[in-house]
Amino acid sequence: MAEETPRSDPGEKETSSSRQSNEQLFATLYAELRAHANRELRRHPGMQVSPTTLVHEAYVNVVGRENVRFEDRPRFLGYVARAMRGLLIDFTRQRMALKRGAGFHVTQLTTQIPGQTVDTDRLMRLSEALDSLATLDQRLAEVVDLKYFCGFSFAQIGALRGASERTIQRDWEKARLLLYQQIDESNG
Repeated sequence: MAEETPRSDPGEKETSSSRQSNEQLFATLYAELRAHANRELRRHPGMQVSPTTLVHEAYVNVVGRENVRFEDRPRFLGYVARAMRGLLIDFTRQRMALKRGAGFHVTQLTTQIPGQTVDTDRLMRLSEALDSLATLDQRLAEVVDLKYFCGFSFAQIGALRGASERTIQRDWEKARLLLYQQIDESNG
């Protein structure tokens, strides 16, 4: 009697290939992603996380997703930038959690330069505004991710997105106005 060979699920093969392509893309862009993480952490001084940790946590986030394929480099970088932003928000929330002692005030001498603390409220409002923008216009949210979180120039974003530099500048201005409105509404 012939033995039946187990049949693989076609969805499993697709998941494996998308995971492998994401891993390969991540490995190719590792140095660039680490530079972006470093830039992002400089933008938010006082965060108690290293650029390497931020990149590796983003990697776990990307590889852990099933059936996620990135059609091009900007979409991948935009996704990783959003993942890093989410991780920074999570790290901030974790640090501010009551069970971690956020409700207590400890008096101590500071070793940091004044003004080099994380403005958690600002970071949270920005994150919520970006999430709202993404539901309103995904393209504008991607431009913000690539410009603000990845540090790309308008020319670089235009080349990645196949649009003119001026179009990207207009998208950036429109996104900034919408973000300002969202943040202003959440304040008032």
